[in-house]
Amino acid sequence: MKSPINLYTSEEAVAPPPGAPLCGGGGAAQPPGTGLVSLKTSDTLLPHTVQIDPEKARHTRLKRSILVAAKLFEHSFRGFRYKPAMLTLTYRDVDGFEPRHVSDLLKRIRQWLQRRGVRFCYVWVAELQQRGALHYHVLVWLPKGLTLPKPDKQGWWPHGSTRIEWARHPIGYLIKYASKFDIKCGLPKGARLHGAGGFEQAAQQIRRWFNLPTWLKHFAGVSSRFVRLKGVGLVDAATGLCVPSPWRVSCRGGKVTATRLFEYVGGLRQVSGPYSVIGRPHLLA
Repeated sequence: MKSPINLYTSEEAVAPPPGAPLCGGGGAAQPPGTGLVSLKTSDTLLPHTVQIDPEKARHTRLKRSILVAAKLFEHSFRGFRYKPAMLTLTYRDVDGFEPRHVSDLLKRIRQWLQRRGVRFCYVWVAELQQRGALHYHVLVWLPKGLTLPKPDKQGWWPHGSTRIEWARHPIGYLIKYASKFDIKCGLPKGARLHGAGGFEQAAQQIRRWFNLPTWLKHFAGVSSRFVRLKGVGLVDAATGLCVPSPWRVSCRGGKVTATRLFEYVGGLRQVSGPYSVIGRPHLLA
């Protein structure tokens, strides 16, 4: 299978590694991170202060993660005879959910495809129906000529009904379902909003990079792997170096705000440039 995408263009400038010198305001200001909304001007606010809408931020991260995963698969299979199938999973009972159900189903589909020599590439998103039951939409890429059997008929989904249909606009469908999700309604305990799997190594690295905070994307390489440690922050797994966030988050009067304290010197001139083939920058920022 061909490489998912070309990583860098000749015009991109790569920053020094994490731990490079900091500055208090030099250079062009970078755009705020996902879910950050500029405040109206006020004499009482510090410079570079923005108000955060936590619900909007979480929803934006959800859509971005789904979009990037689906775009990577779409690009990987370009030129190959693969078609995306949309699998819908519905619960019979409103309170029939258990966390292991979707993972058990994915395991059975993976085993079925492995026996046929097909790699299991999928993206799924949860939806909460009006009746209160959880609903799953799973996008699976299949080689032409191969049709997935209905999971309820196979006994893979004994919790209700399933539907399979070929998806003409798979990414649009996933984003639509993600946009319909009302985070305020909450999820059953142990439930996840979305998931994806089946990436080749290069695609997995790119996906991990896209899910970094926007400020970190400006100097983190595609092969970097940062983990979040409670009470410490983001740490480079390869070097153990802690990379502090330039934003200080505070909550007062029910409002969440963030103030930029410093900037990292250097970095990519345009953070979405190397991966612009994947999608529109405003969804990937």
